[in-house]
Amino acid sequence: MKVLGIIPARYQSSRLPGKPLAEIHGKSMIQRVYEKASQAIAQVVVATDDERIATEVKSFGGAVVLTSDQHRSGTDRCLEAYQKWSAENGSCDVIVNIQGDEPLLEPAELDLLTSLFEDPDCQVGSLVKAIKTQAELDNRSGCFVTINDHDEALYFSRQLIPFLRDLPYSEWLKHHTFYKHIGLYAYRPQALSKFAALEVSSLEKAEALEQNRWLQNGGKIKLNYSTAKDSLSVDTPEDLEQVRKIIAEIEG
Repeated sequence: MKVLGIIPARYQSSRLPGKPLAEIHGKSMIQRVYEKASQAIAQVVVATDDERIATEVKSFGGAVVLTSDQHRSGTDRCLEAYQKWSAENGSCDVIVNIQGDEPLLEPAELDLLTSLFEDPDCQVGSLVKAIKTQAELDNRSGCFVTINDHDEALYFSRQLIPFLRDLPYSEWLKHHTFYKHIGLYAYRPQALSKFAALEVSSLEKAEALEQNRWLQNGGKIKLNYSTAKDSLSVDTPEDLEQVRKIIAEIEG
């Protein structure tokens, strides 16, 4: 199975401009994500609309594709990057969309994700993590997902779902397994093209979650189950400082 990992990277960020170039214990964030991804995927490329990011990627020997600055989402940027990459390198079987702001990414997560495509019927895949503690349940950051009996996503929400109507909140974990979504996606090339061509849907707008566009149009998202520690995405200066401390402790 030929897999391509694509890391969309934008310079502009409302809360942390220049985020991909942020220094973390001697390396840029984009270098750390690239190196982590490369431990699991043989072919990795950064998709960016910014020359500063492209220059940084080339400086550590990474592959980069320059894309338009008009894309409405990372999915659209992934599609353009794949089209340009495949024109020179040929097609692949699976495209993995890797978040460029998670320098603590565990390569094993990518292995879990791509293993879904051993099933020839899998067109789009992602990962979820079971919530084990009350503290995790109380933490409402991120995205929650409900799942059917075939390990496929039913719905993604920024609210905790489902709502257990007849039980006090303190009892919920005893009676149901809740899942948080891990923001890694993988697609067959044709599914990525179809996804990007769909109009923004009402449920996507409501939750600001583009994966709901695919579900609302009748698509399926196959899920695998992560047992890794929660990955920390860097969205704010405070997140960046936290990641710097963690990596400094790991690397000494």
